[in-house]
Parts: sequence; C-alpha cells; structure tokens
Amino acid sequence: PTPEDFTNVPGLGVQGIVDGHAVLVGREQLLTKAGIGIPADPAGAVAHAAGRGRTAIVVAWDGEARAVLEVADAVKSSSAQAVTELRALGLTPILLTGDNRAVAEAVAAEVGIDTVYAEVMPEDKVDVVKELQSQGRSVAMVGDGVNDAAALAQADLGLAMGTGTDAAIEASDLTLVRGDLKVAADAIRLSRRTLTTIRGNLLWAFGYNVAALPLAAFGLLNPMIAGAAMALSSVFVVTNSLRLRAFT
Repeated sequence: PTPEDFTNVPGLGVQGIVDGHAVLVGREQLLTKAGIGIPADPAGAVAHAAGRGRTAIVVAWDGEARAVLEVADAVKSSSAQAVTELRALGLTPILLTGDNRAVAEAVAAEVGIDTVYAEVMPEDKVDVVKELQSQGRSVAMVGDGVNDAAALAQADLGLAMGTGTDAAIEASDLTLVRGDLKVAADAIRLSRRTLTTIRGNLLWAFGYNVAALPLAAFGLLNPMIAGAAMALSSVFVVTNSLRLRAFT
C-alpha cells in the first residue's frame, strides 16, 4: 500500500502512515525520539547485527518495536585497489559514514582505510570536513547520498557518484559517471596532468614572448621569422594539449 504522510528524518530513518498504522523504520534513535521503547528481543537482535558488522534497522508500528532488519554493505572488489591508488597519489583516505562503528570499522579494514568517523549525522559530516580544513588540509569528498550533499558542498572538491542521488550530484563539483571509486583516482590523476600541461603551455608562451619582444623592439628579429615562430608556438601549445587525449 502507498504510505501517507511519508517523512524522511535525515540520518535516522523514515516514518509514515500505512493502512492507518503509524510506522517508523530506522535507527534506534528514531524510535527513542518518538518515545518508543525497544523490548529485549529486538534489542538483542540489534546487538547481534552489530556484532556481525551489519547495520540494524528497527521497524515499529502503532507505538511498538516489532522487527529488526539487518543490512550489510557489499564492498566492491575494486574498492581496496582504489584506496591503494589514492594513497599512491599522496592522499589520506578517510571513511565518513552514518553507519554504526562496528560496520564502519569492518568495511575500513577490508579496503585498507585507517581513519574512520562512524555514526555521523549529515550535519556532523560537514563539521568533520570543516575540522579537517581548519588543520590546513585540502579535502576531497566522494559521496552518493542525500546525507552527503552538505559535506560535498563544503569540501574543497566534491565528487558525486553518477549512480547516486540528484541531491549529491547537484551539490558536487564533479560527477563520476561510473559508480566505481577507482574513477575518483583517475579523475585526480587527469586533473593533475591537465594542470601540468597548462603550466607547460604558459611557460612556453610567456618564454617565447619574453625572448622575442626585446629582439623585435631593437629591430633584430625579421618579421617573417617572428610570424613563423608565433605560428610554431601555437602549434606547439595545441599539440601539447592534445596529448591529454592519450590519458588512460
């Protein structure tokens, strides 16, 4: 059935009316906020899920907790390699998530991330980014969900996964078309290569003018040679830029 009065509670879960029953689905804090206690059996199921490195989602209706759903993150086979590539670029990967600490640490250990911020609310993600920036760090944030949008906007570089939500894509600076973390490393490598090419082009263009202008001012440079040199300079800059097409 179609729920009525459906509401998303950021970082906690969702709630609504289904067939006349008030239903809440989310973290324990969502039920606590609504004044619903969690009996021993559901509480034990939540602890059991956390012990297995899974996220527990509590379901309640009509003012009573009645079920616990376990959700496990399936880590992509390429994620560990992506983290390795990011480290090779001189970056420090950090896992920033709203999941419980046991789940976050299990995932971090699997992909090779040392620093973990877990059980972080959406607004707290922004605070973590600001804290890192206050330490003089340049922060790149990769996210795909509504809860990541504010942090993506705050980061020095926001990268949204193309398979993510519209809110994350709108808040980011760059959208990665494929839903693979390795693409983030590729994007950073390509941007660095592009900046290197731009600097090379500027160095050639300014160097040419600095050398040629005094010669032309004193009449020591034949206009035909100057014209040919200018054309050669343009060809060099364009050809140097086209080398980026060979990037893989």
